[in-house]
Amino acid sequence: MQWVQYAPLWQRAILAIILGALTVSGFAPYYLFWTPWVSLAILLVLWQQASTAGQVFKLGLAFGIGLYCVGIYWIYISLHDFGGMPWWFAGFCTFCLCAFMALFPALAGYLSKRLGNVLWAAPILWALSDWVRSWIFTGFPWLTLGYSQAPSSPLVGFLPVIGVYGVSALTAVIAASLAYAWLNTANRLRAFALPVGLLAVGSVLAVIPWSRPVGPPVSVALLQGNISQNIKWSPEQAERTLRQYLDMVHMAEAQLIVLPETALPMLAEQIDPSYLAALKQHAVSQQGDILLGVVEAKNNSYYNSAISVGKSPAQAYSKSHLVPFGEYIPLKSIFGWIYQDLLHMPLSDLSRGTSRKPLHIAGQKIGVNICYEDVFGEEIAQQLPEAELLVNISNDAWYGQSFAAEQHMQFSQVRAIETGRMVLRSTNTGATAIIGHDGQVRQHAPHDEGLILVGKAQSYQGSTPYVWWGNYLFIVLSGIGLIAAVRYKAKA
Repeated sequence: MQWVQYAPLWQRAILAIILGALTVSGFAPYYLFWTPWVSLAILLVLWQQASTAGQVFKLGLAFGIGLYCVGIYWIYISLHDFGGMPWWFAGFCTFCLCAFMALFPALAGYLSKRLGNVLWAAPILWALSDWVRSWIFTGFPWLTLGYSQAPSSPLVGFLPVIGVYGVSALTAVIAASLAYAWLNTANRLRAFALPVGLLAVGSVLAVIPWSRPVGPPVSVALLQGNISQNIKWSPEQAERTLRQYLDMVHMAEAQLIVLPETALPMLAEQIDPSYLAALKQHAVSQQGDILLGVVEAKNNSYYNSAISVGKSPAQAYSKSHLVPFGEYIPLKSIFGWIYQDLLHMPLSDLSRGTSRKPLHIAGQKIGVNICYEDVFGEEIAQQLPEAELLVNISNDAWYGQSFAAEQHMQFSQVRAIETGRMVLRSTNTGATAIIGHDGQVRQHAPHDEGLILVGKAQSYQGSTPYVWWGNYLFIVLSGIGLIAAVRYKAKA
């Protein structure tokens, strides 16, 4: 790659776009965890050989454009195919989101170049940019680098200790080591020592039993209705949907039966009491409970909720981390016209739930989360150590037959490893799955089929270090690393 030093910036930018696009193969459904090591290593070589911080920023922006335009192209599907937005405006909005997200790797590269220590500072700054992206403007941490390592990379052993952002840093460290070996042929052996050591430590950490099973396994049935998003909320479909789910419930023989997010297309208060009584009767006959997704109306506010019926007292969990522009409208006075004139999305102005307490149903203590709430590990950890089993209900039908649902399941796999808990996923069209506490998918239902996934779930007790520390340990270690990078530059 000697030509890189002398190639015009536009040629290097094209290479960066290709590298970003290739990085997507590290995530589900491809799971090639080593590709981010290679693609990011080449990007770091480009950054190291760039003459100015401005060039590094542009190359980082190009990499991010490639990564996010390929990795989250399915945003266009939700806006255009199901939201009814004109194709040109849906494409424009999708590109604007990708460009905004691309600013984060660009800024990480820019700051590392300004520090004068790209190969040292960039991994830390990249991981910190992933973390900032998880909370700025309520957060959208999709394609955080650390997720690419689940569930097969040895680096997942670090997830129960430093979480996904710490693993982002270690992934970038391996890439930086490869870049250093590329640029310093005389010190290749020393360069490879660090990644080999990290992979070895991760392998050891992966076998530590951070949690322990408690009680007998519980039988579970996860319902996948496969209701098309085009007709899900039409009044004509509502009765058929209710009948379909009732029939599926009656076929499910399990102590814990889980229906997807907003499975019943109406307010909870509008459901015929006899329908709920029929659900409860079946749950009681199974000595268990049914958990179902529905919209609740309380005090003139609407909530995306999961409610239980069955042997245990009725309980509910309301989604607290809403999707901006999907479930609530930021700056409503400015952007409200988009929903009035261009979009036809139901449930676009919901209220946040406030309680994160586990539900005590089917003889288990269950930490419930709804849709993309499970992308926020520190929030899932708030229900632990009390929660002994995690349940995610989702509806990724908004994204058609893209790989969004597979990516979402990979994030659930990371939550399982971080918390040492099994994760049950019940979805409308996919990916419905039973995930072990080690992050491995035990059972995975075919997508785009109406079915019942039946299996066993084991509750676990105990806390991983991540449950106790959250992201604080990662932040502290990152701060120490940046201080060391600055001091090293000062001595150089």
